[in-house]
Amino acid sequence: MPGREIASGEVTRLLHAVSEGSSEAFDELLPVVYETLKQIARAHLQGGRAGKTLRTTDLVHETYLKMSDQTPVKWEGRSHFYAVASRAMRQILVDYARRKNAAKRGNPNDRITLTSRDIGYEMKVTEILSLNDALETLGQLNYRLLKIVEYRFFGGMKEEEIAEVLGISTRTVERDWVKARMFLHRELYQDQERAE
Repeated sequence: MPGREIASGEVTRLLHAVSEGSSEAFDELLPVVYETLKQIARAHLQGGRAGKTLRTTDLVHETYLKMSDQTPVKWEGRSHFYAVASRAMRQILVDYARRKNAAKRGNPNDRITLTSRDIGYEMKVTEILSLNDALETLGQLNYRLLKIVEYRFFGGMKEEEIAEVLGISTRTVERDWVKARMFLHRELYQDQERAE
């Protein structure tokens, strides 16, 4: 995962306190995890035109606010926290793409770049929405595959970290990652064919 904190024990301590209902601990958590959240946000926005209107710092702050407004979560550790943060970032970006697409002067051909360690490409706003639809379909068919895509692609997590969060083997994560990529490729390719 990008940007390991120096105070990893501090993150775990604060997450346990948050799980026990301490709102003060959640406020203390932000400075400790801020740089890692910024690195995850950069992976979502790197090089994209969205970066001109939706900056990394804005995405981190919106994510943190979204997470603080949620029903209290029983945090299982740092990997779980970053997985939830990554999912929140995905939701914020999809909402951003929807607003941009719905705006009167919005151009559905505007592009946003999404990257991860092993994938990096630029997508039209409408493609982001298609990807989101494909991910929702994937989640209905196999929720674990959806979580693996979110954690790896959107969160930049390694297979070992995903395995820890999901309570499965690293090998299972690797196999599921291949299945999920094949499914998404097929879904997105079929959407392109239908649009032509």
